[in-house]
Amino acid sequence: MTVAMMTEVAGPVRGDRSRRGVITIVALCMFLLVSCVVSLASGPTGVGLSELWLYFSGGAQAMEARDRVILEAVRLPRTGLGIMIGASLAVSGAMMQGLFRNPLADPGLVGVTSGAALFAVAALALGGSVLAPLSLFFGMHFLPLMAFLGGLGNTLLLYAIATRNGTTSTGLLILAGIAVAALSAALMGLMIFLADDRALRDITFWSLGSLGGATPMKVWTTLPFCLAILASIPFVSKGLDALILGDAAAFHMGIPVQRLKRIVILAVAAACGASVAAAGSIGFVGIVVPHLLRLVIGSSHRFLLPASAIGGAGLLLLADSFARTVAAPAELPIGVVTALIGAPVFLFLLLGRDNGLGLRNAA
Repeated sequence: MTVAMMTEVAGPVRGDRSRRGVITIVALCMFLLVSCVVSLASGPTGVGLSELWLYFSGGAQAMEARDRVILEAVRLPRTGLGIMIGASLAVSGAMMQGLFRNPLADPGLVGVTSGAALFAVAALALGGSVLAPLSLFFGMHFLPLMAFLGGLGNTLLLYAIATRNGTTSTGLLILAGIAVAALSAALMGLMIFLADDRALRDITFWSLGSLGGATPMKVWTTLPFCLAILASIPFVSKGLDALILGDAAAFHMGIPVQRLKRIVILAVAAACGASVAAAGSIGFVGIVVPHLLRLVIGSSHRFLLPASAIGGAGLLLLADSFARTVAAPAELPIGVVTALIGAPVFLFLLLGRDNGLGLRNAA
């Protein structure tokens, strides 16, 4: 029984899944490169492929000053931020699904989204009144700082609630997450009720997500959190594979289960909190990307996590490019685009005869 379960999780023992994983990662790297080019060449201004070639071939000084400023101050930071956020969300989703042994798990289960949304709404609704001193002190960094603190604070609260005698219960974490999310939603409703018309408009646009506010400072601020979750991949991959057999079996296999849970939860909280703070709420990336890759390369996290990072980055860049061009010069919220792409794909995976999610058998 154990061998069969491990084969189902990690793929065939003969190693063909490993070869497929390597090929998939190489293909995804090419996909990400194309996505970067499309992202840098997309927009209402005239900076296209020829200008990109001139810039990266060492002829930046020969470009028009306007084109160079647009590329360096707007498009390069936006592309870099999209890569980091897409990678963070996809890896976080894959880690959550492995930790909870549930294909429907996403980073919102540990309270990141609800906490970040609550504090962001508070910043927008009360930034001109009760929180005005803090808003003036932090300036343009006030909103992302509040969102990050809210996501991280909610996660630490849930972790404390779900931990008893040094052991974290994933079931209790989910239930507590549902309760805290409901409380956060109620408090957000109160903030929205107190907000004026301008704040309501800001709240609406923030909740839909956008990479439009990307700046070099925001990229450098988000980078450490993205690197942290990517750096954790080699340390959690083996443990997440073992957790499919249960906490007790993983412990007897030599996996420090409690430390693994702590690393995963804190890494996901930091990365997703920074992502939500930088770009608002962006859905479906953390669920759909790991699902699609799991159908191709199996559930071995040694390949699934890096592939999710690359695939999530490429997908978010393409979604952002579409959002910028489909209604140019206006710009669609990227959260709308990811939902339009992710929801049908997710429904297809759920309704497929052999969806590989184990949902039919679980029912």
